[in-house]
Amino acid sequence: MSTITEKIFSEKCGKDVSAGEIVVAKIDQIALQDGTAPLSIRKIIELGVEVKAADKTHFFVDHAAPSPRKELSNDQKFIREFAEKIGANFNGPGEGIIHQLMVENWVKPGDLAVGADSHTCTYGALGCFSTGMGSTDVAIAVALGKNWFRVPESFRIQIDGKLEKGVYSKDVILKIIGDLGADGATYKALEFHGDCVKEMSLEARLTMSNMAVECGAKAGLFETDKKTKEFLAEMGRIDDFIEIKADKNAEYEKELYFDASDIEPLVARPHNVDNVCEVSKVEGLKVDQVFVGTCTNGRLSDIEVVAKILNGKKIARNLRLIVAPASRRIYIKAMELGYLKTIVEAGGLIAPPGCACCVGIHMGIPADGEVCLSTQNRNFKGRMGNPNAEIYLASPATAAVSALKGEITDPREYI
Repeated sequence: MSTITEKIFSEKCGKDVSAGEIVVAKIDQIALQDGTAPLSIRKIIELGVEVKAADKTHFFVDHAAPSPRKELSNDQKFIREFAEKIGANFNGPGEGIIHQLMVENWVKPGDLAVGADSHTCTYGALGCFSTGMGSTDVAIAVALGKNWFRVPESFRIQIDGKLEKGVYSKDVILKIIGDLGADGATYKALEFHGDCVKEMSLEARLTMSNMAVECGAKAGLFETDKKTKEFLAEMGRIDDFIEIKADKNAEYEKELYFDASDIEPLVARPHNVDNVCEVSKVEGLKVDQVFVGTCTNGRLSDIEVVAKILNGKKIARNLRLIVAPASRRIYIKAMELGYLKTIVEAGGLIAPPGCACCVGIHMGIPADGEVCLSTQNRNFKGRMGNPNAEIYLASPATAAVSALKGEITDPREYI
């Protein structure tokens, strides 16, 4: 009896495999972004090997989009020219974030995908085993179309019950990370199950899978269902749908159970993602900047939540609100629906589709002593470009209400 992870690896290896085995597996999709791709490219050139997996390799410029410095501009040119040379896919500035574009366009249920970015685990929401690897390992994947893996053991995360208004999947995954700890699932695959999970939209599931790595996991996986099929149909890829489910008697290393109705709006305090507490414990803390976006919470439903909360209102004086859609598709849709207009009228700024403030390369770097409340996935010291600032992580709803108040605020009374 197999977990989702064991089933996918068995199919990619052409034989039945189990957790703990060392295998060489065929890779379906490979993703690289502008921060890590140059390292992989230089390794491929150094090895002098023929590239066999160009047709499944995708390059993205999203971490510095558009580039703020000539050094990054030169790197981006280097990536583009290499992609053109080998015949790989290239996505320039403004197309969006690597992970959002991968789920919109290429990743399918049952795939094995790797990326030169730790949040490659996002694709697990589509029933794909996806994981981040080092740039050299990804270079080997680009060259050969396969790589070696140790098949991870799996944790079953059962979430039953119903989330109350003002509580979102971001709060759920923060609860799980807070309970497990930053290294509580190192090299494990998380499988999310339960009544609450079945009710989550695909976009909400993407948030959960995206942050699986923040407790050390290699992947965060969901079974495929009607929500998966609807998402793929919306992307014009209904034929990519297949059913992916764990066997009923699959063996898990650990099983964890959560009651969704007990989960409150949460924040992760500086400077670790597992430093989680209820919003009520930090309510009233002054905020200088609010950032909504990233591969964690830059999707249309996230922007919709923010726009509905801000509609007809103004953000707090001397507070900066920055919103960055995760892809060009989301940007256009949010524009058509009036969400971006509402946010701008409330006093917010709209950044181009991309990572924006998240990695502190440019755009939205906080000043010394400032506090940023962000919907991103990491709040490490210096993550946003200034080690003398503090980052709190929260849901888009908590972020939007806090932008209105100028301080961290429980969103439930405003939803």
